[in-house]
Amino acid sequence: MQKICILENDHLDAELELRYHGYGAMFERLLRQAGADAQFDVFNTERGQYPPSFDDYDAVILTGGRADAFSGDPWVARLRETVSALLEPHSKPKLIGVCLGHQLVGLCMGAEVGRSDKGWGAGRMTYRWLAPDFGGEAQSESIALLASHQDQVATLPAGATLLATSDFCPVAAFRVDDRVLCVQPHPEFVEDYSAYLLQKRRRSIGEDKFERGMRELAKGHEGERFARMMLAFIKGTGVSAGKANQ
Repeated sequence: MQKICILENDHLDAELELRYHGYGAMFERLLRQAGADAQFDVFNTERGQYPPSFDDYDAVILTGGRADAFSGDPWVARLRETVSALLEPHSKPKLIGVCLGHQLVGLCMGAEVGRSDKGWGAGRMTYRWLAPDFGGEAQSESIALLASHQDQVATLPAGATLLATSDFCPVAAFRVDDRVLCVQPHPEFVEDYSAYLLQKRRRSIGEDKFERGMRELAKGHEGERFARMMLAFIKGTGVSAGKANQ
């Protein structure tokens, strides 16, 4: 049985805790729904929780979070040090970054990361998918996922392959060989949780974006599809250059 470590880089608002139980639980639910037969261990980095060693894990998942990847907060600085260590060639587990995790990996690899001049990416967003054979299954040329972010990876890290892009988010997903997989939107989100975030940020994103975002949620998303790609990547069957650009 595979062992997957989830570094949970945030906490849920109190009114959602009983329903969703945390980002680590959301990822475990999604991956089991996608077919995972694995042991999941969750550590909350805000609270200083880390495993004694990562050597026993097949993969480490870095969740999203409200912090900035470039924050000076001590817990974020420690998290960056951990990510840098996990990126070392001798590190055993594969590394998967989502939203903040995606940005942390990009930053630690030398990419430019910062606030987007396009404002909030919120709700259901569609990206061009550039690696049609990635994950060992036929893929369409687009993928729709649920997003919630102000920051973005602005430049593709050296040695990385671009997997997904859009006009709003040029570096929406990338991989580095068979060791690193990162994505800006949230495959683990469900529509009700995305609707909660849209409502919470209604003033900051503006009424037009809010109403459009709520309407778009009715179309659903492809989080489980991306989860299957994550599992294939962990198993070693997910690497394909496709039409991606180095």
